[in-house]
Amino acid sequence: QVQLVESGGGLVQAGGSLRLSCAISGSIYSVYMMGWYRQAPGKQRELVSEITVKGTANYADFVKGRFTISRDNAKNTIYLQMNSLSPEDTAVYYCYANIIASLSSFETDTWGQGTQVTVSS
Repeated sequence: QVQLVESGGGLVQAGGSLRLSCAISGSIYSVYMMGWYRQAPGKQRELVSEITVKGTANYADFVKGRFTISRDNAKNTIYLQMNSLSPEDTAVYYCYANIIASLSSFETDTWGQGTQVTVSS
């Protein structure tokens, strides 16, 4: 019922930009932390960035100064603006959200299906 719908991935050349979007689809009671992870082939999934309800963001060191996360609470949507992309950024990017599905529920993590980002050299 509740899904995270991701979009914006694609193929770009080194130095290019992409903007990822992640929207919560379905009825929820409340949403807290949201963010992005990524996973490259043969690598472990790693945190890229996350953002609180109030808009406080944190970033992995390898994207600081290049990526910007933002949040639209009215739309239950987050974005990841990715600039100065390099081949090392090639990965599947996964959106996550920490949500409470209903008034009687506890918070749980929900994940998107992932969107492929490929950066050519």
